[in-house]
Amino acid sequence: MTTDHPPRVHHITGAPPEFWYRDLASCLQATFGSVLLRAGHDPLEVLGTAWQFLYRPGEVRSEEFYFPTRYEGDLGRGIAPHHPLTSAWRTPDDPADPLAGLRAALDADRLVIAAVDNHHLPFRPAYRDVHAAHLVTVFGLDEHRGLVHVADATPPAFRGAVPLEAFLAAWDSANPSDVQDAFFSDSRIGRRWLDVRVGGPYPDTTPARLAAVLRADAELFTTGKADGPDGAAGLAGLARFTEELVDRSRAGDPAAIRDLYPFGWGMQAQASLHGELLRRLGAAWRLPVLAGAGRAVEAVAHAWTGVRMTGAHGRDDPAAAAGGLARHTAVLRRRYAEAVEAVHEALDALPVPA
Repeated sequence: MTTDHPPRVHHITGAPPEFWYRDLASCLQATFGSVLLRAGHDPLEVLGTAWQFLYRPGEVRSEEFYFPTRYEGDLGRGIAPHHPLTSAWRTPDDPADPLAGLRAALDADRLVIAAVDNHHLPFRPAYRDVHAAHLVTVFGLDEHRGLVHVADATPPAFRGAVPLEAFLAAWDSANPSDVQDAFFSDSRIGRRWLDVRVGGPYPDTTPARLAAVLRADAELFTTGKADGPDGAAGLAGLARFTEELVDRSRAGDPAAIRDLYPFGWGMQAQASLHGELLRRLGAAWRLPVLAGAGRAVEAVAHAWTGVRMTGAHGRDDPAAAAGGLARHTAVLRRRYAEAVEAVHEALDALPVPA
């Protein structure tokens, strides 16, 4: 790396970023959660408001942080469509000075979410063992001492300095195919980072506000709008997705379940957060029907576990996994239908938006 930029320290002001983590969430929600906390927002209220089913064939990437979105390239808006949260993928403008964008963001007092390969990071259990695409939050850069300050809420949680050389290796990794992690390897990192903007104002989560967003999401489940002829969305899209998954698995098509694990994690994480939020608000507002809807949505999240695990173990023999996939996807579809019905029942207890 050659640059005329004089080495110096670039660091966000104040304390290092706080950790935010949930068991069924991925590094995508965890890193955005840290950004939201620093901006003074409750990550659960922001990331847990929306709930959807959306599948885009051919788009899924073997990365822990893959998430389907109706807003091209904008993961922030995709995971929080009801709040002013946006993001854009960036790569260095000048290959000779790849850190320029990170410097600029940190100097502007913005956290950086960087894509990395766990294989090169000393604090990850996969260090020098397994290649896997992951996200970490960068909050400082000390080029004089050759250090990058990163935070990672994904267990084992870490917040501190790593050698710049290790960070650059992780950030520029080819992330080659690795039999030890067939789900998140074979996806080049390419010095990518997310430029996140937390806009405003952020609306208060009131019963009327919640009713409005629940109705908007419920309509998507009913209409199945996928914004494209090849996509699958809503309850009808879920039926199509699961039927094709089982049929292609029975035919022995390995591509049928190749994307199931990374795709399903995004759907599972969103359902888990949405269910938790509805449970919390139902308790706070003394609306048992809303808390019950939250439990129903959380049941969707847990139903995804059987589907994802069955697909993971069936990668080498899809035909043998087809029976298990048929059983688990039938449960998943029932849980979605029950949860959508429970949300509709909860809407009757909430005020009609003005």
